[in-house]
Amino acid sequence: MQQEFTDQELKALFQKDAEQAIELLFRLYYKKVCQAVYKIIPKEETTEDLAQEVFYELWRKKDYLQIHTSYAAYLRRAAVNKALNYLRDQKIKLDDSTMVGQLKLQAPLSDEKLEAAELQLIIDQAVDQLPERCRLVFVLSRFEQLSYKEIAEQLNISPKTVENQITKALKLLRQTLGPYLPIWAFWVAQFL
Repeated sequence: MQQEFTDQELKALFQKDAEQAIELLFRLYYKKVCQAVYKIIPKEETTEDLAQEVFYELWRKKDYLQIHTSYAAYLRRAAVNKALNYLRDQKIKLDDSTMVGQLKLQAPLSDEKLEAAELQLIIDQAVDQLPERCRLVFVLSRFEQLSYKEIAEQLNISPKTVENQITKALKLLRQTLGPYLPIWAFWVAQFL
């Protein structure tokens, strides 16, 4: 049976003994962090690994971390970000592994490839800036290639909400990436 703690009590414990506070947060919120990750990546082993990474990051930053929301909200957001970053990184690893064979056959990176890598970094940053739900829906659609219906079922929302979030994400990304569209219009249009 879990005892309920207020955020003030948790904050006081965190200031007094950060390691004990993190241990308590782990006991209180581990299942909820796993649930948040599992909604995005429904693989039990990956979910547990990412949930543990969330708490490891909390421990690593314990000396300078300032949490301005509730601990539950902070951990949920950290879990969602960790899961989305994992999906993005997996996509990049797959893309990189297919390029390795090509790079061995070619000369050093050309200017176009360097510019494409730079643009990919800018796109990744733009996606990271999207609002949470918008980012989640966009990543599941574009990186995981889930249909609107599959996303709606996984997130327990309507397909129309998925469509609205994708529309919002594309609008925000076009605004952010607008300066790059004349140069990379074809490549960016394929991504968006």
